[in-house]
Amino acid sequence: MADRRQDLLGRLADLSEEAIQRLAEAPGADRVFAAVNGLRERVDELQKQTRGLQKLEQRLDTLEKRVDALAKTKTATTPARSSAGSRPSTAKRSTPKKT
Repeated sequence: MADRRQDLLGRLADLSEEAIQRLAEAPGADRVFAAVNGLRERVDELQKQTRGLQKLEQRLDTLEKRVDALAKTKTATTPARSSAGSRPSTAKRSTPKKT
């Protein structure tokens, strides 16, 4: 069974090598290979950028949690204002008349 599997895999490898050689010899194949290589490079760059975005999202999440925690502690430590002390006085001021 193992010999059959190795033989089958060997035949598939030979056929694929032949197919790749035929493709390389076809007219315009160099342009196709250049386009595929360019695509590979662009995909690699996109993967790098995506990893960078994931790191930024993680940092943003931690910062949002810290801000929320600070906001909660700030509201908990802020003393309540008394309603009488915070209102401006409504009494009229007397101004001396100039004569």
